[in-house]
Amino acid sequence: MEKVYQASNTLEAHSLKGLLASHNIPCLLKGEALSAAVGELPTDVQGVTLWVAPEHTHQARVLLQEYEAQSQTRWVCGHCGEDNAGSFELCWQCQHNRDD
Repeated sequence: MEKVYQASNTLEAHSLKGLLASHNIPCLLKGEALSAAVGELPTDVQGVTLWVAPEHTHQARVLLQEYEAQSQTRWVCGHCGEDNAGSFELCWQCQHNRDD
C-alpha cells in the first residue's frame, strides 16, 4: 500500500475514501484513532492518511489533485447569491444545486 493523501480530519478522510471507492479504488484509512489524542500529539501526526495499492496510486493521486483544486475555487449560488466553497455541490444556505 502507498500513502496518497493526508486528510485534515476524519470526515474529510471518509469523504475522500468514498470518492476513491466511486472510481473502484479500494482505500485504507490510517490514523483515525489518533483523533482521541488531539491536544496531546503534534498536529502533523493527527491527520488521517489514505492508502491505496500501488496499481491505483496514479489514478488516486489524479482524483485527489482534482479534489484539492476544486476545493480552492468558489461559486455564487444563482438562487440566493450565497458564496460557496468549490467542493460544495449544493448551496450551504438554500440547498439549491450548484448548476441551477
